[in-house]
Amino acid sequence: MRAVVLALTVALVVPEFAPDKTYVYNYEALLLGGLPQEGLARAGIKVNSKVHLSAVNENTFLMKLMDPLIHEYAGIWPKDPFVPATKLTSALAAQLQIPIKFEYANGVVGKVFAPAGVSPTVLNLHRGILNILQLNLKKTQNIYELQEAGAQGVCRTHYVISEDPKANHITVTKSKDLSHCQERIMKDVGLAYTERCAECTERIKSLIETATYNYIMKPASAGVLIAEATVQEVHQFSPFNEIHGAAQMEAKQTLAFVEIEKTPVVPINADYLARGSLQYEFATEILQTPIHLMNISDAPAQIIEVLKHLVANNVDMVHEDAPLKFVQLIQLLRVSTLENIEAIWAQFKNEPVYRRWLLDVLPSVGTPVIVKFIKEKFLAGELTLPEFIQALVVALQMVTADLETMQLAASLAMHEKISTIPALREVVMLGYGSLVAKHCVEVPTCSAELLRPIHEIAAEATSKNNIPEITLALKVLGNAGHPASLKPIMKLLPGLRTAATSLPLSVQVDAILAMRNIAKKEPKLVQPVALQLVLDRALHPEVRMVACIVLFEAKPSVALVSSLAGALKTETNMHVVSFAYSHIKSLTRITAPDMAAVAGAANVAIKLMSRKLDRLSFRFSRALQQDFYHTPLMVGAAGSAYMINDAATILPRAVVAKARAYLAGAAADVLEIGVRTEGIQEALLKSPAADESVDRITKIKRTLRALTNWKDLPNNQPLASAYIKLLGQEVAFVKIDKTIIEEAIPLATGPKPRQLLKAALKALQEGIALQYAKPLLAAEVRRILPTAVGVPMELSLYTAAVAAARVNVQATITPPLPEEIETMTLEQLKKTDVQLQAEARPSIALQTFAVMGVNTALIQAAVMARGKIRTITPGKVTARADILKGNYKMEALPVEVPEHIAAVSFETLAVVRNIEDPSAERIVPFVPELSLQNPQNSYAGDLSSENPDEVPVRAPAPFDKTLCLAVPYIEIKGCVEVHSHNAAFIRNAPLFYIIGHHSARATMARAEGPAVERLELEVQVGPKAAERLLKQISFIDEETPEGKAFLLKLREILETEDKNRPLSSESSSSRSSSSSSSSLSSSRVTETATIMEPFRKFHKDRYLAPHGASKKVSSGSSASSFQRIQKQAKFLGNAVPPVFAVIARAVRVDHKLLGYQLAAYFDKPTARVQLVVTSIAENDNQKICMDGALLSKHKVTAKLAWGPECQQYAVTAKAEAGVLGEFPAARLELEWERLPITITTYAKKLSKHIPMAALQAGFRFERVTNSEKEIELTAALPNQRSLNVIARIPEMTLSRMAIPLPFTVPINQDGSLSIHIDEDILSWIQKHIKEE
Repeated sequence: MRAVVLALTVALVVPEFAPDKTYVYNYEALLLGGLPQEGLARAGIKVNSKVHLSAVNENTFLMKLMDPLIHEYAGIWPKDPFVPATKLTSALAAQLQIPIKFEYANGVVGKVFAPAGVSPTVLNLHRGILNILQLNLKKTQNIYELQEAGAQGVCRTHYVISEDPKANHITVTKSKDLSHCQERIMKDVGLAYTERCAECTERIKSLIETATYNYIMKPASAGVLIAEATVQEVHQFSPFNEIHGAAQMEAKQTLAFVEIEKTPVVPINADYLARGSLQYEFATEILQTPIHLMNISDAPAQIIEVLKHLVANNVDMVHEDAPLKFVQLIQLLRVSTLENIEAIWAQFKNEPVYRRWLLDVLPSVGTPVIVKFIKEKFLAGELTLPEFIQALVVALQMVTADLETMQLAASLAMHEKISTIPALREVVMLGYGSLVAKHCVEVPTCSAELLRPIHEIAAEATSKNNIPEITLALKVLGNAGHPASLKPIMKLLPGLRTAATSLPLSVQVDAILAMRNIAKKEPKLVQPVALQLVLDRALHPEVRMVACIVLFEAKPSVALVSSLAGALKTETNMHVVSFAYSHIKSLTRITAPDMAAVAGAANVAIKLMSRKLDRLSFRFSRALQQDFYHTPLMVGAAGSAYMINDAATILPRAVVAKARAYLAGAAADVLEIGVRTEGIQEALLKSPAADESVDRITKIKRTLRALTNWKDLPNNQPLASAYIKLLGQEVAFVKIDKTIIEEAIPLATGPKPRQLLKAALKALQEGIALQYAKPLLAAEVRRILPTAVGVPMELSLYTAAVAAARVNVQATITPPLPEEIETMTLEQLKKTDVQLQAEARPSIALQTFAVMGVNTALIQAAVMARGKIRTITPGKVTARADILKGNYKMEALPVEVPEHIAAVSFETLAVVRNIEDPSAERIVPFVPELSLQNPQNSYAGDLSSENPDEVPVRAPAPFDKTLCLAVPYIEIKGCVEVHSHNAAFIRNAPLFYIIGHHSARATMARAEGPAVERLELEVQVGPKAAERLLKQISFIDEETPEGKAFLLKLREILETEDKNRPLSSESSSSRSSSSSSSSLSSSRVTETATIMEPFRKFHKDRYLAPHGASKKVSSGSSASSFQRIQKQAKFLGNAVPPVFAVIARAVRVDHKLLGYQLAAYFDKPTARVQLVVTSIAENDNQKICMDGALLSKHKVTAKLAWGPECQQYAVTAKAEAGVLGEFPAARLELEWERLPITITTYAKKLSKHIPMAALQAGFRFERVTNSEKEIELTAALPNQRSLNVIARIPEMTLSRMAIPLPFTVPINQDGSLSIHIDEDILSWIQKHIKEE
């Protein structure tokens, strides 16, 4: 026998099943999902059966399952047992026991045959068994690797064959790496617009899949017999680094030989149809959402039932489970036929509430039936244009991109009714490009024929010079991103084809931008084209800068970036230089893994460029990129902003902003917005504003003059355009031209706005009652994968939300408005008293589900994370405006508040349910409460052997806490109830802190004390302001006995506060180091000599004061003059009435005055303003006083004081214009006598970070002994395009010279403005106002 075994090791005979024999095996399949640690919940299924195999002929076999039994599991592993799914087993027993045929030769499974009565789900279970029999055994090798076909696709497989002489058998070990497959069987939903970030998962993978097969082969008379086969497959997923913990789906299979019988397997009396191969066949799981299992027996009736539930239960406030019901409605509509949907539409289309719900839910269904339905209803005139556009935009982004849908979209774009509405045709065409992009993601070998009609449209439009049509075709090709479109696009690129030179600049830019999505797929094709455009100096600067954007999005190599840097050394256009340099420099700071190679190339290139380019003004074109990426969590975000300027005008030519996100190894361009002013720019270039010989101020004046003459601009070109992209797809764009402006002006100034105003006012007087609900499927991301068992597993994320609001508005207008509102004069309006009462009850419910597990139409077994948010914020207000009396009043009235105004919860669960026994659904918390309440019995100790370096953590009890806060005066108490428990007792990692149950609920109720009737905010303007004050404002006279007693008491309070004030231990050390740190080299002193000169105020006759004038004198004179004004009248209210008064108060049933009032006073002779805020409560002398005065046209001073009688704390601010050295300057000083301890404590903590922040910002830092109670900021203008800044704060001085400004400051050295508005522009403005 040993000789036989050795012979088999060298020349192994494949497994064979002898004719006239039936081989009986015991089969068990197990599929469990959860975390690998014990003591937590898991969910799964188990299948037990006997398997009978017999040969029909040499290469055809029959397989039959006998006594199958399905078990469910949702419990704490491994403590809880599996539960038999008796009803489900009975329902499937007939199908499961139908024999199937399969081809089998040389250990390889071929075609599979089964009667039509065997469903795909049941047949996939058979494939799970056949997958075990798949053995590609080589006769000459014991260790080898190949790509092997299996149930999950064609994947990398490693074989090891060894002998066991003692046991007289051979062991075959087969390992599959399911992450490296030539052809992987899977279905993705909602991922078409995301990009796989391969670099993000090089070291850290979010999804790891592997399978190991072990066979024991024994010799038999006909060759070898599979005595036993075991399979273990693991799918491990984590949104974070897997070392921090990961959820996993584990599949196990065992096939053990029992005996050989003589009774053959007999096929049933039915046609055996070819049902494919060993590869998994997707069934209805694509239409089946994993968050609930529905028995769909009568789809139309069930749709109507759910629809009525949503309408009835989302009126006053949104129902807690409305998002879940919304998803159920989507699932029902996905299995409905066109006839069903049309019948439901016919029943409810005339009922506004039902109509809105249907039009909101239908686009989210995402089936071709819905697109066809929307098309037919619009063509039949049953949908308005806004309804059609909203539904179509969403539907085209959600629909499955198959050939049927694309043909439907193409026919829609060519329909004559659509063609007559340009905006509508653009939506359809852009949607068609997006469909092609999604189709090519699912079918990488997608044909270029799909875009042939668009290529033809572009060619025809080019021959006819039809600019709008060329633009639309380019945007469609840009959305599609097919490499075959590069050639047609290049025909429209400037510098590469002569035909493009005559095209407008906007078309050239759109042609370049159309290559961006192509660059993501074929960067090597786009890089040389983009680089050639950037380096072509004959092209317009904007074209070159846009090409630079495309070049870096194509992720160029070090050689290409260095070539660009070298060429920029001799570049003459400073806008191109500034844009490229800023782009390269910002890329050096990028941390996202997919841009790591580009960042490295940028770091090399930046060294080849001059550092002087750092000092270029912001008026030149710029590119900025900033990102954040956290490798352990595999999350990140990036933002890009591009500003393309033109030297000839003050307006930027283009501004683009983009946001990008990274998550779990995927990346997506979430949002992009772009604005171009191409038409305006071209018009300005033809005006005198484009004269390069004039200064920038003259350019501004000429530009303003050119813009006022917009009627002279040409009709055939857009003035400006804008676009918006979502997930890398352009969904809308608009072009504004002279025609649109001419049509918009009559709409804005004509009779229609007045008619709308009249209708609105009439409706307000009659009362408006509005109830509105809006659902949204915010996210549906799914990945469906077959397992070795033949049952699909799914990773999915769903987010759905429903918002509802009830609004009631009633207006009372006295006297009533005239019938013809347009005849109403301003004097009549002033005499009108308007009172408005409004009540609103907005509410939002949001639910998010993250699921990992089994999802079929028969059974679901999954671990799930479920998040819920619900908010209800009722409010009732009244507002009154008496224009004649200058009185404006708003009141907040009591409303009925629900038990919880906000509730947030997050929980992880294990769920199992089957279609035959819905009542037997089991939901188990992921983290059992028992293990938390009894930490000594937790499983942490059992796991210590797996991780010897980790210290076991005792399981804590659940965290429960209630925090309450009562708001004084208004007697309202708010409470937040928090509950949390997690699995951190098992492992100290982010994932284990997340899993468990966490919730927070906010309540609001009336506190103890007198009830509040309402809250009031009143504003009184004019001479009656003093009458509205509820409490007379007065200040204690310091010379009276009462005043002296008050000051004495206040002094005692302040002394006590000073004793309790913490001493600073840093002041002495900082002062001791100031002498050494302030010793500067002569070069540094010379460099900053000018900026360190004393600040001097403007003289009455000349702008430079004598050099002997010092800062102390200037500051002192300012302070003294302000103090003199204050001494003349400490409180302006004694001499002048208030200009206006504001009263905010709570009206209680006990009529006690509670609240605050503000009075504003103005003394014209002294140009002094005073604001006083006081409490209206009795015996409360707390005040806030703001006092300011304009001392001269170059100087203003203000003082803020607060505390009892405004005597406790005070801050004085002084702003003054003057000169610093020889340059015009401005100075701001802040001085204080006393500040609260809280402010000083945080200020000292903040000051520790100032030196590092200053150095990073390019400021010069010195440790000096400045005043401890003063901050001074001085800014000087050496010229109109740069700024010198010096800041003196306690213990340090910061300064920076020649800071470039993004614009020119029109100030001369004598402080006068160097700009004035031309009389013709002023006259135009006055004329326009008079016309209005």
